[in-house]
Amino acid sequence: MDKIEVGEVFTITDENDNEQEVEVLASMTVEGSDYVAIAFAEDVEVETEDDIDIFFLKVEDEGEFSYIENDDEFEKVSAAFASVMDEEEE
Repeated sequence: MDKIEVGEVFTITDENDNEQEVEVLASMTVEGSDYVAIAFAEDVEVETEDDIDIFFLKVEDEGEFSYIENDDEFEKVSAAFASVMDEEEE
């Protein structure tokens, strides 16, 4: 699989089979697994002071994305991304 680049836009299908365009905001490895932080592309494109929803996906070995369904895993991933984002703001 090619490396996922920040700014890359792709389409995902949600649990209701609706397609959504998302943009990669960041990627990182946490405890040996790769993850991406994504947001809806239309939210990223519009400059606003409002917060946007950010989602985390796990990058599987075949390059497919999967939702994080384990609360402990989600907490570790979100804390790792938050830590990196805090460092970048300083």
